[in-house]
Amino acid sequence: MIPHSTTHHTLPGLRSALRRLAHQLRLPVELRARLALAVSQVAAGELGAGRAVSLHACRETDPDTGRPVLAIRLRTPLATRPPVLKNLPLPAERAPGAAALWRFPPPDQEQNDVHMQTRPCAEGNGRVPDVADLLEEELRAAVARADALAQDRERLKDELAETNSGVLALYVQLDERDEQLRRAHGQMLRELEDALRPAPVRVPGLEMAVHYEPAGTDAPTGGDLYDWFLLPDGRVHITLVDALGHGVTSTRSALNVTHAVRTLALEGHPMDSIVERTDEILLPFDRELMATVLLARINPLGGALKLANGSHPPALLVRENGEAEYLEVRGRGIGYPLPGSEQLLYDQLAPGDLLVLYTDGLTESRRDPREGEQRLMEAARRHRHLPIEKIPGAIAADMHTVILHPDDTVALTVRRTDEDVS
Repeated sequence: MIPHSTTHHTLPGLRSALRRLAHQLRLPVELRARLALAVSQVAAGELGAGRAVSLHACRETDPDTGRPVLAIRLRTPLATRPPVLKNLPLPAERAPGAAALWRFPPPDQEQNDVHMQTRPCAEGNGRVPDVADLLEEELRAAVARADALAQDRERLKDELAETNSGVLALYVQLDERDEQLRRAHGQMLRELEDALRPAPVRVPGLEMAVHYEPAGTDAPTGGDLYDWFLLPDGRVHITLVDALGHGVTSTRSALNVTHAVRTLALEGHPMDSIVERTDEILLPFDRELMATVLLARINPLGGALKLANGSHPPALLVRENGEAEYLEVRGRGIGYPLPGSEQLLYDQLAPGDLLVLYTDGLTESRRDPREGEQRLMEAARRHRHLPIEKIPGAIAADMHTVILHPDDTVALTVRRTDEDVS
């Protein structure tokens, strides 16, 4: 029934009148219950203090949409402060005259339009069910709502369980895929390592081994490379290269150097010209290339040793009795001014003698390279009698106990044996 206006002095009376009014307005049961709770919460303080409140319902036009709405106001004309409208079960607007206002569209527009003719708000009467019946109806609606929420919760739990199961299966698949990728990546790296690091030359009278360690696991290759092969005259040629930089770019530069040196060596170019000729060949194609180079040639028959150097750390020779010396050869590397080895150094490997070739990552891992060279000499003496395949790794482990400047590292060892090579 519209319009409607009543005054109330007790909370039970207000609740009863509001429920009857909401029923007459055909408001949904859940909305009616929320409205009763909200109105009671706003009016409780005033009624508890003995001050009357009034309830008004009428038709209004929504100022925002221009459509008709039901408007229910709770006025507190004797209140000493505006009504508190926070945290209400059904939000309300603050209205002039110390009032709380609730607006909602008519639930049945066609039928309510008959009763909502434009006229002043006035009190009306009508027969409605008993308040207890209305409360029971609201309780049944609340129970039904709770049951529906419980069913939704169970359904969502089932859906979540299925989703979790699917996600778990996806994680398993991703983990398997990740493992496959790791295996494929590892295989690719092993194949790349095999291509970049040739196996030791097997020749009677000499035994050889090498240890390679990149500066970081994220760059499994770098600018430190080596090459060893047998020359047509039976001598073993060894090339050690340290190209500027890290990663794939420096690897490409080092590969270019080792390939150029191999070609020149196999073509029979004099050993003391190879560093300079390599620079002449490569620099027109790569102006940024800078690399140090150490060349060694060993005759398995008799142990004759010949060295050429282009700015590379010197080779270390450890005699079978433990005496050791660095074999210094002056020269400048690829990309340096006046590249080339200034001379060749000649020596002799006796049975049991150990030759150690390396890149600066082995000795310059600390602040003082000279201290690194001394430690390398001591480590080589200490491990010179180990099986040849263990010596380079043992030396590197000793040298890298403390690393202040990580760098790519190659440690290559050659030991003369007393094996008959005739």
